[in-house]
Amino acid sequence: MGRVDNKIALITGAGMGLGRASSELLAREGAELICTDISMPDVEETVARIREAGGTARALEHDVSDPEAWARVAADVHGNEGKLDILVNNAGIAPIGTIESCDLEQFRASMNVNGEGVFLGCKHAVALMKEQRAGSIINLSSIDGIIGESELLAYCAAKGAVRTMTKAVAVHCGEQGYNIRCNSIHPGYIWTPQTEGYLSGLGKLEETRAATLARHPIGRLGVPDDIANMVLYLASDESSFVTGAEMVVDGGYLMV
Repeated sequence: MGRVDNKIALITGAGMGLGRASSELLAREGAELICTDISMPDVEETVARIREAGGTARALEHDVSDPEAWARVAADVHGNEGKLDILVNNAGIAPIGTIESCDLEQFRASMNVNGEGVFLGCKHAVALMKEQRAGSIINLSSIDGIIGESELLAYCAAKGAVRTMTKAVAVHCGEQGYNIRCNSIHPGYIWTPQTEGYLSGLGKLEETRAATLARHPIGRLGVPDDIANMVLYLASDESSFVTGAEMVVDGGYLMV
């Protein structure tokens, strides 16, 4: 049997990168997927890939920074699937800028998508999950939610908020007896279009990639499946005693 058989999973930012990899893996392990993204062409491609592999999935257009969009998605899930077992708050942006170069518009955009988007997702997920007294909320933070990077000021601020918000949600759900677990994942440098864009923005891509690789004791950069495997673990009943945890998946980057 699959590790998440008969579970309903909603994944934001499912159109590419970590969201696509996580969606495909959960579907292979038996979950029914609701894949959302601000880009319908991208998320429809993810759904098509899942269906071609024999999985079950559907796509929804979704701007996670929009409260009304979250209300529509939650109502859609409640009306169609009738329950939600897994939420993966994955959608995010990474504007480049230091404390001197980052402007208020960039900062607010990061907080809206990376911070408020996760808050809204958690809020709607708890409302759906508490009726069944079970569920797993998985928030994608970053190693930059633990350490600081000068060129990613706004991203660090938002991902740091996700780190501690996750713990507050976990404590609340425990206090209320909801049996809803809430954990955060902190990826290191995972080779995705977003990472490639960030490294390109810093200068010469290959030189910067080589320098970044040298910081990883494990000897390679991560790939999306490295994070998808952690998503699967936290989504499954194998992690039933894990809540409020911050799962660092970084190839040892934070050790050096």
